[in-house]
Amino acid sequence: MLGEQVSHILTEAILEGVLNGGDQLVEAELQKQFGISRSPLREAFRDLEKKGLVVIIPRRGTFVKRITRKDIEENFPVRAVLEGLAAQEAYQKMTETALEAMSHVLDEMAKAVKENDTKAYWRNHIEFHDIFITASANDLLINILKTLRMHSLWYRFSYQYYKEDLFRSLDVHQKIFDHFRKQDVDQQVIANLVQEHIQVAYRSFLAYLDEQDNGRPKTEDSRQMTADRS
Repeated sequence: MLGEQVSHILTEAILEGVLNGGDQLVEAELQKQFGISRSPLREAFRDLEKKGLVVIIPRRGTFVKRITRKDIEENFPVRAVLEGLAAQEAYQKMTETALEAMSHVLDEMAKAVKENDTKAYWRNHIEFHDIFITASANDLLINILKTLRMHSLWYRFSYQYYKEDLFRSLDVHQKIFDHFRKQDVDQQVIANLVQEHIQVAYRSFLAYLDEQDNGRPKTEDSRQMTADRS
């Protein structure tokens, strides 16, 4: 239990950028900070390693993983396909309770857009996707996507990639919800909507990385591809 708690705290620290790529997690310091022995701390390290957040190097220590462009290029396309599959499987299994929850979250997203509250929008955005992923009732798919989505969030925070076209994003999620609510929709249509939603975000992220690498100002075309967190 202690190991799980420490792993959760360190996970949040990594995702939020308190701990950055290449930082070493020093056992002695963390033992003192958390008031725990070496055993639960190493249990936490192993859990972080399974999540892909740290690298454990024998006789050297545990280090926060450095994110590469390759990580991003591998994550988004796979996640797009799997989230599309989750939406497809969820269509026939969505309960009225799940639809009501999704409707409520969508209302909160609209409220956040109106108030230009990016944090509230992002929080509800995550919940929106969680609802249909959970509704798929495919445990393997749910667990894989949990890791992929966590990494996607980590990549964005690490690169300080916070740009949002909230209006565009809200419109896409409204369309996804409308399709879930209908009784005679081709499931592949929903899958395609979700996939394209994530692929747009992926293309925008790559454009942002190119701009950072080249140090050039943002072009009109790239402004139109403003990020849509997925």
